[in-house]
Amino acid sequence: MRVYLEPASLRMLILGFSAGLPLLLVLGTLSFWLREAGIDRTTIGYLSWVGLAYAFKWLWAPLVDRLPIPLLTRWLGRRRSWLLLSQLAIVWGLIAMSFNDPQVALAPVVWGALAVAFGSATQDIALDAFRIESADISRQAALAASYQTGYRLAMIWAGAGVLWIAAGAQTVTSGYQHGAWHTAYLVMAASMGLGLVTVLLSPEPLRLPMPAAKNALDWLRGALIEPFADFLRRYQWQAALILALIAVYRISDVVMGIMANPFYVDMGYTKAEVATVTKVYGVIMTLAGAFIGGAMAMRLGVMRVLMLGAVLSAASNLLFAALSTRGHDLTGLIFVISADNLAGGIASAAFIAYLSGLTNVNYSATQYALFSSMMLLLPKFIAGYSGVYVDAFGYQHFFTATALLGAPVLLLVWLAARVKPA
Repeated sequence: MRVYLEPASLRMLILGFSAGLPLLLVLGTLSFWLREAGIDRTTIGYLSWVGLAYAFKWLWAPLVDRLPIPLLTRWLGRRRSWLLLSQLAIVWGLIAMSFNDPQVALAPVVWGALAVAFGSATQDIALDAFRIESADISRQAALAASYQTGYRLAMIWAGAGVLWIAAGAQTVTSGYQHGAWHTAYLVMAASMGLGLVTVLLSPEPLRLPMPAAKNALDWLRGALIEPFADFLRRYQWQAALILALIAVYRISDVVMGIMANPFYVDMGYTKAEVATVTKVYGVIMTLAGAFIGGAMAMRLGVMRVLMLGAVLSAASNLLFAALSTRGHDLTGLIFVISADNLAGGIASAAFIAYLSGLTNVNYSATQYALFSSMMLLLPKFIAGYSGVYVDAFGYQHFFTATALLGAPVLLLVWLAARVKPA
């Protein structure tokens, strides 16, 4: 356990917080805000496509991997300069969202959310490379657990914190009030300062020297083509199996998650109840799952824990199906959220370690961005129709269907466990 006190782990804890903060603010918490403002579920489902920025980040990952930012890169280095720039974009987007009321004009809120999503996706590219280059493979599971811990702490703040602040800032006893959400999102923008300070104080990781580019075409080949060619050379035909597993591993969680907050609103849970149960109990259990998953991966191997996480993640969605039949049941919500987040923590720690092990350190930003983008592309696209599905069939049928989406994952994990690089 001493590995969690090493400087690299502590830095990743804080930077994980910076990475976790924006995600809920443009997806989960935003859906609560929009539903309270009277936006219909179908529109909320479609607006989740803002999250596709995370799924297409591999398109600009080669630039983050290789392109220097004038002046900034000379001062901070390649990884930290991109981290700082992306964090500033997130701050700007959150401030823009806070000043616009979706009940009056939805489009400006969406544009602000897009800025946050693109800034956050870019931060993820640089941060994943920063993490992979900060330690050898034996410590990647521990760094992943530290990252997940910071990430989930941020989700408490970006989930429960936003709801508590909005509830406290509200001057009417019930109903919707934009001023409360304005205050909450401004506080979230200020909270990104923790990540900004950490980037400025962190050392730039050492990188292996890359061959010098002779001309622009040579640079483009090295930045855009070689990272993908390297992956195909190492895994050959088995690359298709690996990419298929990556594409569907988190499908149950991602598709279900878009409708979670509208579900809480429709079941009559208050902001305070959702904040306390889903963002505190749930995140504590996720942290426990992340540490358990990281420790198990070091002891038992990543693939065994990957299989366990796949089983638990899909099965936990059935608990939501049962909860949907009980109305406003706070005890049931605590149990379901705790079980679901414990499963998600175990799965996430193993999955991050698995993805990290697939990368070549020479192309860590681009290759990891490809993998993590593949993880989100199909699930995010399907999730866009989640509101339509709930309106047509109801929450119980929806949660059961998301559990069944996880069935093919088990076969793919079993097959991928037999893959060896060339």
